[in-house]
Order: sequence, then structure tokens, then C-alpha cells
Amino acid sequence: MKQSLQIKLGTQLTMTPQLQQAIRLLQLSTLDLQQEVQSALDSNPLLEVDGEEHSPAEPQRDQQSPENPATEDAAHSSAEQDSEGDWSQDIPDELPVDTRWDDIYSGGSYSGGDGDELPLEQRNSAPDSLQDHLLWQLNLTTLSEHDKLIGENLIDGIAPSGFLETPLEEISNSLEVEEDEVLAVLKTIQQFEPAGCGARDLRECLLLQLRQLPPQTPWLEHAQAVVDRHLDLLGKRDFRQLSRRTRLNEAQLGDVVRLIQTLTPYPGEAFGGEEPQYVIPDIIVRRREQRWLVELNPETTPRLRINGDYAALIRRADNSSENNFLRDNLQEARWFLKSLQSRNDTLLKVASCIVEKQQGFFEDGPEAMKPMVLADIAESIGMHESTISRVTTQKYMLTPRGVFELKYFFSSHVSTDSGEDASSTAIRAMIRKLIDAETPRKPLSDNKITQELDKQGIKVARRTVAKYRESMGIPSSSERKRLI
Repeated sequence: MKQSLQIKLGTQLTMTPQLQQAIRLLQLSTLDLQQEVQSALDSNPLLEVDGEEHSPAEPQRDQQSPENPATEDAAHSSAEQDSEGDWSQDIPDELPVDTRWDDIYSGGSYSGGDGDELPLEQRNSAPDSLQDHLLWQLNLTTLSEHDKLIGENLIDGIAPSGFLETPLEEISNSLEVEEDEVLAVLKTIQQFEPAGCGARDLRECLLLQLRQLPPQTPWLEHAQAVVDRHLDLLGKRDFRQLSRRTRLNEAQLGDVVRLIQTLTPYPGEAFGGEEPQYVIPDIIVRRREQRWLVELNPETTPRLRINGDYAALIRRADNSSENNFLRDNLQEARWFLKSLQSRNDTLLKVASCIVEKQQGFFEDGPEAMKPMVLADIAESIGMHESTISRVTTQKYMLTPRGVFELKYFFSSHVSTDSGEDASSTAIRAMIRKLIDAETPRKPLSDNKITQELDKQGIKVARRTVAKYRESMGIPSSSERKRLI
């Protein structure tokens, strides 16, 4: 086989390290970006936070002339004399104080000088779980050690919701005790707080809570009867059948239902809940002089700069390892700053385009939302759809109407009678508005909502209305029915 040389022309996209870094920073959330910036600050000595103040001694050293060492020696000598003079002063045996011990230490606990500050052992401490709360109450009882052992096993079988999920038979077999003994200890645990814990089903949970109410509570007996014998009808909201079986009129049944609604179906939810996650917006939109102003949130925009002292140490013709280290870190710092600036510019450009296209939302609310997809923004600002997708993921915008993720402003198209397209977000807002204005005694069905939207020129199928309603967490018309 004969070998030969050939010349071919071709084009290909090469992902340089700089481009990879810019793309990676573009898709990071605010929290991830802060971690990335901190990692860069820790690893690159040429990077520093813009606005950092040096210690008072550093400017004095900078102002000293390196050509006059006598000045520096005199400064050191003066500092040593001052230091010796300070230590040579006589220290009195008792120093005057302006605070008494009783003002700080009172009631057996140290206040730290601030009455609103928590004690040290309570700072950053995890909240008590449901099991911890129940075990604490179990140890306060007068049960025997044998019964407390059964109680501990029962408490271990209680789920975070407050229900006992482990069968009594399984606990009795594991401890080799009679099931009646386990049931007796369970009755004790069911008297603990919060009321309803240790129940094996919803009926028992509600009954336990009703039994702990004062006996003089109005409609208490009727509420117990409804929960005990007609809980299925109450769940179906079949109030007509429920009124007939309980022999209560509509007003009386309404009072009974309101009492039952004060109960907690999941008593354990008050313990061990997850910490709330707060969203820091990347973009702030505010109204100013009849126009909408879009700007980056200064709290989430890192302000970095190159350390001038280290950069001044770089020598152009020096190939030593120290100089090469500084030169490489300087180049990486420049790339990082350029990638950050590119991220901010792209984010601001995309957000400004979204606000421009969705001015109806900012003026009139979600019902005025226009249909928009990623391609619309990409075409307007001359970028690829994948870039727009990275920018709008986990990025949030603070508006006068609340905080929204940038992807919230994108929605599909739905045809209308006028020939124009409507946004699915706007249709959801219309459905919620119709449901909020409905009569509780006779809520709107999905078919009725479809007819109401048809009157407004929105052509949607009943199953589409049902899908939108379920996506918003709104129950069906039968579950929304109320007696009041």
C-alpha cells in the first residue's frame, strides 16, 4: 500500500479551557457560584476580593522608601521602645470595672451580656425529633423497666407523621411478650403530646385528639360519632348523606365539621421538619419613572480583582519557578474574571429580554403572561438555546409580584378563538381566579371551568383543565365543597 500526503480543509469546534470554564460558571446557581469563587480565592493568590482593606501597618510599610533603610530601622527602634515602655508600666492590683457580675450572671445561666442571645449549648443545635420528644415523656412515667422497654420499641416504630407503622404482633414477637402488654403500653403512649401520636390509622388519630379536648367542648360527642362511624362520608364530602345519618341539619353539621377541621391529621409534622431554604434572587426588577429597571443583585455578584502587589513581582524575562508560578496564576485569574464578567453580562441580557417580552405580566399579573419559549429569547439576543437554558436554570428574579425562577416566564402556546396564542401560565392563572371566586357550596367542575374559559375565547379541553388544576395542587370540585 503506497503512502501519500494529502491536505484537507475542515472546521471543528474546539472547547478551550477558557470556554469550558465560562460555560461551567454560566450554569452555576448563586450558592454554587459563591463556593466556586471561594475555591478560586483559596487556590489563587493573585485573586482577592475587591474592597478588602489592609491592616493599618501595611500602608505604613508601603510608604517607606526602600532606598533609605535608616528610616525603617528608626521605625523599628521606635516601636521597640514604645513596646518596652508599655510593659514597664506598673499594673495595679485591682482594675476598675463598669459592670457588676450580677448584671451578667443571673438566674443560673450566663447571658453573655445580651439578653436576646441564645446560650452556647443552644446555638446551632438540632431540634428535637418526634422520637426524642416521646422518649422524654416516657422516662417521666412511672412504668416499670420492662414496660419502658416495650415503649421504646413502640416509639421506634412511630413514623415522622406520628402514626405507628410497626404492627403490634411484630413488636410482641420480637420482645417475646404478650400482645396485650404491648397494647397496654401503647395506650399510655397515645396520651402523650402531641395528641394523636401512636395511632394506627386516621380514624384513631382523630379520636385520640377529640378525647383530649375538654368535655364541655360544643358538638364534641357528634364529632366523635362522625369520625368513628362516618369518616368515609366525610372524606367524600357527601354532606347530604352525612346529614341524614347523623340527623343533623346543615347548620349543625357545619359546626361539627368545623370542629373536626381543627384537628391535625399528621400530629408528628411539628417535629423534625426540614430547615426552610431561602432563595437569594440573582436579578432585581423594579419600577422607576414609568419603566422597568433590570439590574444584577449586588449581594450575589462577586467583586474580585487582581492583587497588584503580587502582579508587580512578575518579571518578564525571569524563568524561575516562583516567577512562573505567579505568571500562571495571573493568567488564570484573568480568565476567571473574564468568565465571571461574561456570566453577568449574559444573565443581565437574558433577564432584560424576558422583562421586555413579558411586560404584561409585570403590569397586570400572570393572566397577561404571553407564550414564550427558549428559542424566542435566543433569537432576540443572538445566542443558542442551550445557552439560554443554562442561564435560566436555578436563577431567580425579584419582582414587585414576588420571586420567580427565570424558567417561570417560559410557557407553551394554546390556541384561542381570536387566532392568537395564549400562555399556559396565563390559563393556569385564569383557572385559579375562577376557583377562588366560586361558591364553596357549589364549586365549579372541570367541565364548567372549560365553559367559562370558552366564554373568554380560550379553547381548551376538559382534560387539559384537569391537568392544569392538578399541577397547581387544587383538589377536585367534590373535595372543594364546603358547608360554609
